[in-house]
Amino acid sequence: MMHLRYTSAASRGPGSANNNNMLRRLRKPVLTVLRWQLAATAVLVAISAVFAGVHGAVSALAGGLISVTAGVASALVAAMGDAKSAGGVVMAALRAEAVKIGLAVLLLWLVLVSYDEAVVGALIATFVVTLLIFAMAFFVRDY
Repeated sequence: MMHLRYTSAASRGPGSANNNNMLRRLRKPVLTVLRWQLAATAVLVAISAVFAGVHGAVSALAGGLISVTAGVASALVAAMGDAKSAGGVVMAALRAEAVKIGLAVLLLWLVLVSYDEAVVGALIATFVVTLLIFAMAFFVRDY
């Protein structure tokens, strides 16, 4: 037996239901991974402070925040995608990845150019670890 449910999605206009559903679907994985990234950044900032001092800690913090910022921008771009086919989903994912990579490269460049005392090892290590953690959003269950 088939059960039909009434929803008011049609009365809100075209596209509004898709955007809300996409944001709702992305919310839990992205927020979970964001918490993991911030926790990893805090741990790596503490480790860098012990081994490289204040500049190491600031560099590690910058690396983590670059990755977090790029990841959030990527999630926002992915949520704005209006995919109506499998090809549209792939294009939205590629667009989100392009934004993430472009923003990360730009922010890394800005930090390395403007912060003379940057500890490059701490910056890159924290950036890479938090970037890999963002890739784990795929494995977060949404229920």
